[in-house]
Amino acid sequence: MPSDVEEPDDLGAGNPVDLAAMRVAYAVQESNSPVPELNLDVATVADGWLPLLQRWIDQARAAGTSEPNAMVLATVDEGGRPASRTVLCKGLSEEGLVFYTNYGSNKGRQLERFPYASATFAWTEFAHQVTVRGEVSRVPGEVTDAYWRTRPRGSQLGAWASDQSAPIESRSALDAQLAEITERFAELPEVPRPPGWGGFLLRPNTVEFWQGRANRMHNRVIVTRGDDGWSARRLQP
Repeated sequence: MPSDVEEPDDLGAGNPVDLAAMRVAYAVQESNSPVPELNLDVATVADGWLPLLQRWIDQARAAGTSEPNAMVLATVDEGGRPASRTVLCKGLSEEGLVFYTNYGSNKGRQLERFPYASATFAWTEFAHQVTVRGEVSRVPGEVTDAYWRTRPRGSQLGAWASDQSAPIESRSALDAQLAEITERFAELPEVPRPPGWGGFLLRPNTVEFWQGRANRMHNRVIVTRGDDGWSARRLQP
């Protein structure tokens, strides 16, 4: 997408970057757009939220986006303060979004205490964004086990080696933990799943789709779960 800001010639010269002047002028349709134009409207999600979210993820993947399934997950800590980090969506269905973590990590403990979260996908190169909000619960153990078997062995060992979110004195100490775990399981053809590691399901109550348009007159459509099913309405930008 074209930018209406000229890049400075000497970014490494110590000159401050004018953040207030940085913006992208979203075009209605660009001839070199990597995805076809979709004029997002209420009718676009007439079949529900899932088909459009799947389509946008697929478009990002086909265009070579790095980690098109990355999403910023926001939780609430024990003091009622928001906490966010990027995780990977590893499951997508009518039930919701699935992601995996150490249940003893900061996000794991926060979700156990306050089982509600917000997750945002952002594909800035397409001017697409989706925010999913809803209740969170652990997935069944057999679902976690099935996913665990698809993980590379190195990732499995890393899940054992890291006491996620706990302090550690140095990188060398962390590497030593991995070396010890690698040796422990060296003779096993398959690494077992750690007992405190597993998946969460985020069940959507609302799904908001955002599409950048010219003059900041963006398209925003929110899909909301009600007693009679899903309904959609347009929001002002």
